[in-house]
Amino acid sequence: MVNQLGVDSLAEPTPNTERIVILDSLRGIAILGILLMNIPGFALPDPVYHDPSVLNEAGVNYKTWYFIEWSLEGSQRALFSMLFGAGVILFLTRQQKRVSGIKAAEYFFRRQLWLLVFGLINAFVLLWFWDILFQYALCGMILFAFHRLSPKSLLIAAFICLVFQTVRENRDFYMDKRTIARGEAIAKLDTTTVKLTDLQKERLGAMTTYKEKSSIDGKLKEMNNSKMMMTGSYANLYEYQSERSFRSEVNFTYFGIWDILLFMFIGMAFFKNGLLTGGGSLKIYAGMMLIGLGLGLTISYFRLQPMINYQFNYFDYVKNVQFEYYELSRSIRAMGIFGLIMVMYKSGWFNWLFKIFQPVGQMAFTNYLGQSIICGLFFYGIGFGMFGKLERHEMYYVVAAVWVLQIVYSHIWLRNFRFGPLEWLWRSLTYWKKQPIAITKETDTIILKVPAGDFIITEDKQTIE
Repeated sequence: MVNQLGVDSLAEPTPNTERIVILDSLRGIAILGILLMNIPGFALPDPVYHDPSVLNEAGVNYKTWYFIEWSLEGSQRALFSMLFGAGVILFLTRQQKRVSGIKAAEYFFRRQLWLLVFGLINAFVLLWFWDILFQYALCGMILFAFHRLSPKSLLIAAFICLVFQTVRENRDFYMDKRTIARGEAIAKLDTTTVKLTDLQKERLGAMTTYKEKSSIDGKLKEMNNSKMMMTGSYANLYEYQSERSFRSEVNFTYFGIWDILLFMFIGMAFFKNGLLTGGGSLKIYAGMMLIGLGLGLTISYFRLQPMINYQFNYFDYVKNVQFEYYELSRSIRAMGIFGLIMVMYKSGWFNWLFKIFQPVGQMAFTNYLGQSIICGLFFYGIGFGMFGKLERHEMYYVVAAVWVLQIVYSHIWLRNFRFGPLEWLWRSLTYWKKQPIAITKETDTIILKVPAGDFIITEDKQTIE
């Protein structure tokens, strides 16, 4: 039931303010940037997508790997998570003003549950094993309990998540170190005088398997199996990708939940204190940029150097390195990149660029799943079968092509429609009512009958052309 706000109040179009421009633009930047991170998973076999040593990559291919891993890895996902967190605040705030009782919560949780369904479709129908919607749906429901906290409390929650995630990654790291240490200790025993117990045999086998998998021969075997499954029949593709999707959904939900919540809390805090909507001073954003990139890139360099020194042999890396700080590295870098984007925005020199990205952000849900469809058709064996056929630097030509396609498509679509096609479907499912989509005077009147929300952070676009 709609609150007693009055039809005239509800009927006022949402102004196309700078705040809306920057939020949509940030989403557009994030959604396109995510493809930079995801394209190796679409185009390259496991473990080549994260390990340039398998094919002894050099020159432009190695430099491409290094640049992405050193400067951008994890940052776009961080920005996307921030925007999702902000979207939780925006959605609930707007619904609580428009409906009474528990209706706002009902809409919110139904919205999240449908997002979970879309995530499962992305993982097990479109067969994208790095889907993030499933985890966002679950984490979004957790955020409901925190959406009324102050910015300070939310930043404290984010810091706690950073600590927990750092502990989590090092706990796993030291379990691997223990596997190696136990196995090597048993391998030193003189089996002519000592009979190994079943437990010792198991531990020795675990260490041996770990070592073999880290060798070049082990990696090449894994690569060839990946190529065979990805470029073969649909049955092979489905078996391989659905198993990877299952492991990704379960493992990342269990092991990486703090990683996601960390930036969702930051996004909620930055939305409330205005930093996410351009309310901070140029000095604040410049400070974030300089400190974040300066410190973050330095930490990232020292994180990558040991792996390079040990020639990407993870067995030797785990055995000799003492601490993992991936989460710390990406968190600081992400804040620096966010600061850089906001400095560009505050300068006013790049308004044209933010306007290009704005429609892409308004259709972020459609564009995200669209990337799974386009790249799946291009790379998988059931499509054009380009999986494993491009060099590392060449797959970024595909990224550029998808960017152009989605930018042009988003601009054209939103000239005639209020929402992207999947945004429209999500809204309709959220409210159990078919939503009007075409931009007409009539639809702007009809839309007022049902509270409106949108993917992540978009407010209603009610401009009448």
